[in-house]
Amino acid sequence: MQNDPLLPFRIFSGAALAVSIMALVFVMKNSDRFFGIDPNVPSETSSGRTYNRFLVVIALLHAVVLFSTGLFLM
Repeated sequence: MQNDPLLPFRIFSGAALAVSIMALVFVMKNSDRFFGIDPNVPSETSSGRTYNRFLVVIALLHAVVLFSTGLFLM
């Protein structure tokens, strides 16, 4: 049996990938609640809300790519 020196890293990457995917699904399902219209901030525009949503989704997608690369590293 061959010893894998990256096994702890792969275990961490797998767990972090699962958490990242769950966070991405949670944010996408509750997107309107998180990034919807807030009556307490009247100066906020729709483009500002869209930009905030874009930044959060891109950050989570980068985390998914990072951890999937760590998990499937050869």
